[in-house]
Amino acid sequence: MLHCRFETIGRAVIFNADCLTWLANAGHNSIHAVVTDPPYGAKEFEEDQLDKRRNGIGGIWRNPPSFDGHIRAPLPRFTALSSRERARLAAFFREWATVLLPVLCPGGHVFIATNAFLSQLVYLSLVHAGFEFRGEIIRLVRTLRGGDRPKNAESEFPDVSSMARGCYEPWGIFRKPLLPRMTVADCLREFGTGGIRQTANGMPLNDVIPSGRTPRRERMMAGHPSLKPQDFLRQIVYSSLPLGKGIVADLFMGSGSTIAAAEALGYRSVGIERSHEFFMMALDAIPRLKEVGVDPQP
Repeated sequence: MLHCRFETIGRAVIFNADCLTWLANAGHNSIHAVVTDPPYGAKEFEEDQLDKRRNGIGGIWRNPPSFDGHIRAPLPRFTALSSRERARLAAFFREWATVLLPVLCPGGHVFIATNAFLSQLVYLSLVHAGFEFRGEIIRLVRTLRGGDRPKNAESEFPDVSSMARGCYEPWGIFRKPLLPRMTVADCLREFGTGGIRQTANGMPLNDVIPSGRTPRRERMMAGHPSLKPQDFLRQIVYSSLPLGKGIVADLFMGSGSTIAAAEALGYRSVGIERSHEFFMMALDAIPRLKEVGVDPQP
């Protein structure tokens, strides 16, 4: 039996626990969808890296250029990962997907946020664990990733960037395989899973979704460094349950933005967060983010 702190917020239950341990103790076929934004092996949220982020010196976090006079929030610099760390990352996601597979209902979908630099590594790990790759959502959002001049040689090479400027965020879509000889219709009848819910106006969910940066009012409610906007999350969460019923899980809950989106839609949800700091932040942020007035459908 898993012993950890948990709290109930509306239809949601959130746990202060390690997701691998939580999944190992969860019942088979007990959740219907996953919508999550992982910390990529948690390196950028290890205590030494968070200390460096707070101090603005060294580590995986970098301070982006302040070309408009505003101080920008630090961003994780994934190009700083060594080959050993990338291998550890791949092994982590394969283990994560392996323990998730029996807990997710057959036909259940996983929507997982990543980035252009690491997506191929994350996607292969989930496929090797037994998930079906079903495409990806492209969140069109202009970020400050990439576009930097060569480090310590900016003046020498003023017209050169080391990487293209990021203008999108990929979210991989995966599905747990259906049972043998089971059709999508059979899976929908038995488990309420197998497909993706169409939008409220009767159109399929688009795999390209225009999105702005997270509004300041939402960032003021939840101080997590990778907070996603409610306008975008509610679209993904809405479509994750094809019949509008079941349990959506966020296994890297952070400050609870996915759980808040589920609450706003009237869905049941489960959130898992290892960090006590972010868990406590979620207790306060979820009820507030839930009340943000956005249209969950395009």
